[in-house]
Amino acid sequence: MAISSHVIEALTSGGNKMNRKICIVTGSRAEYGILYWLVRELSEDPHVSLQLVATGMHLMPEFGSTFRVIEADGFTIDRKVEMMVASDTSVGMAKSVGLGVLSFADAFDSLAPDVVVVLGDRFEMLAVAQAAFVSGYVVAHISGGEVTEGAIDDAIRHAITKLSRYHFVAAEAYRSRVIQLGEHPDRVFNVGDPGLDNITRLNLLNRTEICAQVGLAADRPFFLVTYHPVTLGSEPTEQAMQALLDALDERSTHQVLITKPNADAGGRQLALMVDAYAQRHAGRVVASTSLGQLRYLSAMKHCAAVVGNSSSGIVEAPAMLRPTVNVGPRQDGRLKATSIVDCGAEKAAILDALDHVCSDAFQSQVNGTVSLYGQCNASTRIRQILKQVDIGRHLQKPFHDIVC
Repeated sequence: MAISSHVIEALTSGGNKMNRKICIVTGSRAEYGILYWLVRELSEDPHVSLQLVATGMHLMPEFGSTFRVIEADGFTIDRKVEMMVASDTSVGMAKSVGLGVLSFADAFDSLAPDVVVVLGDRFEMLAVAQAAFVSGYVVAHISGGEVTEGAIDDAIRHAITKLSRYHFVAAEAYRSRVIQLGEHPDRVFNVGDPGLDNITRLNLLNRTEICAQVGLAADRPFFLVTYHPVTLGSEPTEQAMQALLDALDERSTHQVLITKPNADAGGRQLALMVDAYAQRHAGRVVASTSLGQLRYLSAMKHCAAVVGNSSSGIVEAPAMLRPTVNVGPRQDGRLKATSIVDCGAEKAAILDALDHVCSDAFQSQVNGTVSLYGQCNASTRIRQILKQVDIGRHLQKPFHDIVC
């Protein structure tokens, strides 16, 4: 849907739009990186009062206490909301959601935002959306309509869609899916993926700089690797991680820069495996808890391939003309560019995929990759719409039926 002036005007109906209180909630390093330019633009807008809330992995030392990155960027965190139970199981995830609903109910009662902005599909954001919706606050959701068949995130994303009034999606296919879920077309905007804004708006490091900062040799190729737990389906996560590490061993001509997994069930065990692997291969393998967006995207720009099952290999890597080896089913269902090679989570399959993407023929093909997630400046488009749409408490949201 093209975001034309008449659409925004139609959605705007009275009320004082000055100093609208827009609350953005972030729970992880990767999510904050995607939201950064939206946060920056809203913080500099004289007609907006930005409220910024940090939760989830941002507040956990084992994930780098990355709320400090937000503060170092010059932003004020209005609330730090603790919600994570010290557990590495699905039961712990469920309890964290419950604690999050309780904690965010108090936070929103104090902040009284006009609109709450959440991104993506993680269980932390489900708690945020539940608390905001039940409390009568308007929820705006970024990156709805997507599909990740290998993770519980898939259902969580669609649940957040039903709790949200406004939707900012990354592709027309995703806009159609949100409408299929019963959301009115006038409230679903195809703005592109805000994560792509970093590619043009950050001053990325050159190869020498990024290798020096992370501890890699600049004269040797390297893989950028991230593997998260598969939280839905029968894939044995630890066995899959071991197969990936074994395959990387077989391609020892390449260095490895590996970022640790997120806080899903099973993530802690995978992080221990990553640490042990890096210790065994000191000098060739570097493990990081949190690279931050600048270093992560700089590494992506110069790597031989992005490897694992992170969404960054699906969204950002193709836009940066880098090949991706997508391991296992976690990202099944997403739109995938021609630079992405899917493979099973077995050593032989991963080795075949690594060899394929590193071939001269494939590297040449990657240079013609077309991004399927829109163009840059999604953050600006989201900001403009958030400032102007009609916001009110307990707004009725009828189900939009598709007439065949």
